[in-house]
Amino acid sequence: MSNHDQLHRYLFENYAVRGELVTVSETYQHILTNHDYPAPVQSLLGELLVATSLLTATLKFDGDITVQVQGDGPLKLAVINGNNRQEMRGVARVEGEIAADSTLHQMLGNGIMVITISPSEGERYQGVVGLEGETLAQCLEGYFRQSEQLPTRLFIRTGEAEGKPAAAGMLLQVLPAQDGNADDFDHLVQLTATIKDQELFTLPANEVLYRLYHQEEVTLYEPQDVIFRCTCSRQRCANALITLPTEEVADMLEQDGNIDMHCDYCGNHYVFDALDIAALHNGNADSSTQLH
Repeated sequence: MSNHDQLHRYLFENYAVRGELVTVSETYQHILTNHDYPAPVQSLLGELLVATSLLTATLKFDGDITVQVQGDGPLKLAVINGNNRQEMRGVARVEGEIAADSTLHQMLGNGIMVITISPSEGERYQGVVGLEGETLAQCLEGYFRQSEQLPTRLFIRTGEAEGKPAAAGMLLQVLPAQDGNADDFDHLVQLTATIKDQELFTLPANEVLYRLYHQEEVTLYEPQDVIFRCTCSRQRCANALITLPTEEVADMLEQDGNIDMHCDYCGNHYVFDALDIAALHNGNADSSTQLH
C-alpha cells in the first residue's frame, strides 16, 4: 500500500483524453477521527474527498474549493474544503437516524450540491447542481455536462484496506478543443470501469494504469501529494471572540468559567479564560497556551 496520499495525472498518447487517479485513504482517516458518523455518512465523506481532489486537478487555479451536499433529510450537510495544493479537510452534520443501508437521497432528502471556487485572484464562482443522479459520481458528471460541457466520467471507491478506511478514485475527461471520438472515450471508460476497489486502494499508480490500459500508450506525470490540513488556529478563534459584544463574552465566561472553542474539522479545542479575554482586549493575544 502506498505510504501516503497522491494525485496522479496521465494522458493517452493516441486519444484526446486525460485522466487522473487519486488515493486519499490517510486524509480520509484524519477526517473521520474524533467523529462517530454512521457508515453511509463516512462513505459519502470519502466520496466527496475523492471528488474534490479530482475536481481541483481539472480546474487549474490557485485558491480554495468547497464541495458540499446539503438537504432536508437526517444528513443536513457534508462538506470538503480543499485547495490547489491538495490540502483537504471535511465534516458532516447529522440530525436524525441514518440507517446502515441509506442511499444518498435517503440521507439528504431534497438536496443540492454546491461547488464554490474562491481563486486567490479574481472572481469567486459558485455552481449549484441538483442531486439528480443516484450516486455522487453521477451528480458530478451532470455538473461537468452543465458547466464544462466536456464528457467526463468519475470512478469513486470507498471501503477498507488493511482494516482501515480507504478511498480512491479515477477521472476520465475529453480534452477541451479536441475533436475526440465518442467511441474512443467509451472504450477507455469501459476499461477503467473494470478497476477493482482493492487494486485502486493498494497498488501504485503505474501498476493500476498498466493493468487497465496495457495496450494503450499512457504518459504518467509526477504526482502531487494530498494531505489533511485544518485551517483553524488559536489566533482565528481569538479574532472571532474580539468581534463579539463584551457582555456576550462575559456571560459565556460566567456560565462556564471559560470559553471552549471546538473545531469540528480536526477536533482541536481552544480554551480562553477570563485572563485570556482580558489579554485579548489589551492587545496581547498570545498570553495563553493552546489545548488539544
